[in-house]
Amino acid sequence: MADYETVIGLEVHAQLLTKSKIFSDAPVGSDAEPNTNVSPVCLGMPGVLPVLNKKAVELAVKAAAATNCEIARVSRFERKNYFYPDLPKGYQISQYEEPLATGGWIEIESGGEAKKIRITRIHMEEDAGKLVHSESVSLVDLNRAGVALIEIVSEPDMREPEEAAEYVRTLRQILRYIGACDGNMEKGNLRCDANVSVRPAGCGKLGTKVEIKNLNSFKFIKKALEYEIKRQIAALQNGEELIQETRLFDDASGKTFPMRSKEEAEDYRYFPDPDLPPLVVEKKWADDLKKSIPELHVEKTRRFENDYGIKTDDARRLTSERALADYFESAAKHSGAAKETANWILTNVVGRGEGGEESDFAVSAENLGEMIEMIKNGKINGKIAKETVFPQMVETGKTAPEVVEAAGVSQLSDSGEIEKIVREFVEAHPSETRRLREGDEKLTGFFVGGVMKITKGKANPQMVNEILKKILSEGSSQ
Repeated sequence: MADYETVIGLEVHAQLLTKSKIFSDAPVGSDAEPNTNVSPVCLGMPGVLPVLNKKAVELAVKAAAATNCEIARVSRFERKNYFYPDLPKGYQISQYEEPLATGGWIEIESGGEAKKIRITRIHMEEDAGKLVHSESVSLVDLNRAGVALIEIVSEPDMREPEEAAEYVRTLRQILRYIGACDGNMEKGNLRCDANVSVRPAGCGKLGTKVEIKNLNSFKFIKKALEYEIKRQIAALQNGEELIQETRLFDDASGKTFPMRSKEEAEDYRYFPDPDLPPLVVEKKWADDLKKSIPELHVEKTRRFENDYGIKTDDARRLTSERALADYFESAAKHSGAAKETANWILTNVVGRGEGGEESDFAVSAENLGEMIEMIKNGKINGKIAKETVFPQMVETGKTAPEVVEAAGVSQLSDSGEIEKIVREFVEAHPSETRRLREGDEKLTGFFVGGVMKITKGKANPQMVNEILKKILSEGSSQ
């Protein structure tokens, strides 16, 4: 393997979050009955004309800006001609010669270091329909036909399957942050084609390119590329000639298999779409859209590290979704304890599988922050918060003070009362007290746990510890 170098480029297809399709008013929705979200335009009926969806252009421009692309003032739509059952017009409206954006880049992590992956172009196009296969028949569902897409084409800058998966993962985060695509790979709303070749190490010439179509998970991207790289290297070592072709990945066998010979651009006979005028993006409009782009996850991660003192791994987890990052910042503002809030969210909120939108969280950021502030101020302890207060907040929708009052779980922080309980417990266990005084530190947990049990978990454990040490020192000095 070390004698060969892998070269990988990706074409990522992202469905844009529009309510209607790119060239018609047909609604968009993956859960509708087959062939119900359609219109004469996406069905390819004679005499109908496409009308470009402005929202689709807006989202495409934002995606281009967020990936550091140069946005073309003028771009053009063309017809990509090919025959397939899920393409009723016999052509797909796309962009080829003059795409919406070119020359961008994003940064990924590779081997613990930042690596820049260049983006060749971003162009707009319409999606095709979907074929549903059974043993005896193939059915055509045109609900997806005409849905707004952008295709993001990278330069062949990746050298490992893991880099390719990380590139798509990072791109997905960006698109979700700006609200351009929901990133649902299982439904095919984000999918990619991988172009991969191998060449002798140190050789400047690219090898024979093979395209693997429709990879819709990070796991499949990695597995498909790993298999294909091994297949190509084995073929070269056996003296076989590789052919430029399109292949599909079968996740059951973990192998790729031939689909068809790889088409070149001339096979599609691109020509300008006579029904659509050039797309003109005014500079002021594009600049305004750029300004509307929120702080992205890479910058947000660095800020969380610097401003809140959060560890890198924790900051990355908190910024993995924009809603989660916003939820954390709002809760931290109300608690006044950023690190404690981060730990609580990562342990007790993310673990519940919450997120997506801020409204999806069972406990509001304000209420969570208030509860953490109560822990910080000694009104409740962490154990009570985790086992009683937070679950009740989730179940009832009540605030932390309301739950604490109803359940009677306010933390006992009266030093006189705690000292009385600790002294009684110490006197009741003379043997353990003697061993602890002689240096058996393991028994500290026995005493603290015993007092916590007597107080039903309400005693301030830090205060219990301090009072226990004081009482033990009194005995030692006698």
